[in-house]
Amino acid sequence: MSIPANTKILSEKPNLHESSTVLNSRLGTWTDIGPNSLVQDSIIGDYTYTDGDVNIIYANIGKFCSIASHVRINPGNHPMWRVSQHHMTYRRVQYQFGNTDDQEIFNWRKEHEVTIGHDVWIGHNAIIMPGVTIGNGAVIGSGAVVTKDVDSYTVAAEVPAKPIRKRFRKEIAEELEQIAWWDWTREELEERFDELNDVEQFIKKYKKQ
Repeated sequence: MSIPANTKILSEKPNLHESSTVLNSRLGTWTDIGPNSLVQDSIIGDYTYTDGDVNIIYANIGKFCSIASHVRINPGNHPMWRVSQHHMTYRRVQYQFGNTDDQEIFNWRKEHEVTIGHDVWIGHNAIIMPGVTIGNGAVIGSGAVVTKDVDSYTVAAEVPAKPIRKRFRKEIAEELEQIAWWDWTREELEERFDELNDVEQFIKKYKKQ
């Protein structure tokens, strides 16, 4: 097989662009983190990729997710109940207001983890707010601000994001979730790869009895 010049070749070893940073996180196999991205305190599932300028913190992201450029997942909340919500009140060391930071605020942020299922497509410049759960196979439109949970195989868009339509009728979506092809081994994927393009035939062959 002849591979075109300048083609990016991925492997089981996660691919991290030299301009990006991953902190205290776990990347699955065949993952690809694009340029100028930050992944912190998060789990990224197998085959998931991010385009450039993506910022992810406190998130659990499934397999086979497609994350476009300039997406922000779990932007930091500020303590609005305090006299000042500025981060000097908890990043005290940085501003020389103390010898330790206020861990209470960071723990509060961690408690509002974002959970994203498998095979989710998140469009350019979308924002996924703290505590949101997005189901398997969902689509988040470009520029959307997701403040509430999104069901599996649902297309959500606008500001704030709302359900626009379903990708498939209910019966098909349920069959796909039961098949859970995202949990197949690499060998199974290679063997069945050509069958991923026809939903009706795919379900007919692999649906649970």
